[in-house]
Amino acid sequence: MTETPSPRILVVDDDKAVRIALKVNLGKSYQVTEVDCAEKALKLLDSKAMDLILTDVAMPGMGGMALMREVRENHPEVRVVVMTGYGSVADAVDAMKAGADDYLIKPIERAALILIVEKALEKKALLAELVSLRQEVQDKYGFENLIGTTPAMLAVYEQIDAVADSNARVLVEGPTGTGKELISHAIHYRSSRRNGPIIRVNCAALPETLLESELFGHEKGAFTSAIRQHRGKFEQANGGTLFLDEIGEVSPAVQAKLLRALESGEFQRVGGSVTVKVDVRVITATNKDLLEEVRGGRFREDLFYRLNVFRIQVPSLSERKRDIPLLVNHFVKHFADENNREV
Repeated sequence: MTETPSPRILVVDDDKAVRIALKVNLGKSYQVTEVDCAEKALKLLDSKAMDLILTDVAMPGMGGMALMREVRENHPEVRVVVMTGYGSVADAVDAMKAGADDYLIKPIERAALILIVEKALEKKALLAELVSLRQEVQDKYGFENLIGTTPAMLAVYEQIDAVADSNARVLVEGPTGTGKELISHAIHYRSSRRNGPIIRVNCAALPETLLESELFGHEKGAFTSAIRQHRGKFEQANGGTLFLDEIGEVSPAVQAKLLRALESGEFQRVGGSVTVKVDVRVITATNKDLLEEVRGGRFREDLFYRLNVFRIQVPSLSERKRDIPLLVNHFVKHFADENNREV
């Protein structure tokens, strides 16, 4: 079994005694490299990957703050901890504001050193895991997972590309099982909100009273079972996308509250008086003809036009019969992989 290499730490300080002390204290657990100036550190980073930099703030030539800015711009995955003397604590505070992960005050105590190094490396590992998970989700729900080469599906791809990198609300209409949720995810992950959350609500699965609380949240004591404050899906999706599936099933009362939230970007939790403001892009989907629902008086016309800023009509399978072999191959491979079987 291959051993996992120990984390790599770069010590940057013009004081040789400090560099040696840090290497002695960290050398048993980590791969420690030390240089006496920021310029050498930057040159080294171009050829050798590092996990963490411990840098003095005050050095001849380029200082620690300038080094940190260069690292943040060109090597954002590397964590940075600054070191400074008792008389320059303000420098450490400024460094934290500028993006340092932590700071150490000289003379450095070994216990504090080990604790802060471990914390910075743990943060790096968590950030790497987050990037990996985001990529995994993007691979699962990205544009490439939409299957089909018929003209009807190519038109859908063009519409996704046209609307993705905007804040326009999108209404996705199509029969059940045609991939409306995949389309919503493809829009989200091709937009500038891709690093924000995408939150799904199945509007058909909840009764009116629960759906309102699910969307807008509730305050403690708002109703019998409200034993604590609950943040609704609008708040959870702040900075990202809210996907409202089966929007055609929403009751008139919830439609009215949804309209107000879309008009102003503000709402109040159930049982609350505090106004909550969010930045959310809304994508909706339905297997109904929503315009026909409006004509029949079952869906608010003003809400329909708020949601129907950009409409994507997903073709039924009968409109894309040439895609059936592609879909069959996709699902055969998917379920074979899932069940550890040969195709």
